[in-house]
Amino acid sequence: MSLKHLTIGAVVVVCTFVAQAAAQKNEVSGSLGRTLTSNQSIEGAPAYDPDLRHGNGLTFEVNYARRVMTFGHGLLALTPELPFVVDLRENLHAAQDVVPKSYASYFLTPAARLSAFPDEPVSPWISLGGGFGHFNPSSMLEFGNHPNPSPAGTSTGVLQGGIGLDVKIWHGFSLRGEGRDFWSGVPQLNVNTGKSRQNNIFAGGGIVWHF
Repeated sequence: MSLKHLTIGAVVVVCTFVAQAAAQKNEVSGSLGRTLTSNQSIEGAPAYDPDLRHGNGLTFEVNYARRVMTFGHGLLALTPELPFVVDLRENLHAAQDVVPKSYASYFLTPAARLSAFPDEPVSPWISLGGGFGHFNPSSMLEFGNHPNPSPAGTSTGVLQGGIGLDVKIWHGFSLRGEGRDFWSGVPQLNVNTGKSRQNNIFAGGGIVWHF
């Protein structure tokens, strides 16, 4: 192979690599917010205080995503994502003295995100996916400072649906507001609510780095 051909081949390879690198649509994001879980009626609880109540725990999310397809002349984009959402302390209250003080929740749900106007300053999106979650109850009960007799964690399958809005602010950075519902099994809390599934709604906001 002549030097000329080798040079041309090297230039083609470099140009191809640069083009592919420029076409990469990766992103890493972090969000902070709250997890909202509705009250649940406890079977056999006293009428004056029948509900298990949750405390809207402080929650954070980290997420990696990569755009794989743009269609509709740039109107829509498909982006697989990997949201990981953690609520380290979801406080609990109930009349029964067997309920733990709190529990931690962890959700990892690979998903597909569909964005509208992905290259514009403002881009709304929806997300749908599924994965798994884990609940870890406190080792102490809410009342009496007694040890939790059933501190075992609970793992569960999870379905995730979300909506959000990204707003570009500077070069490769955007602000993000989002809401995600993680529909999961229920944690082991030493009471019977008659439910096998619950909605864990994360509402938060943060920043996205596109690269």
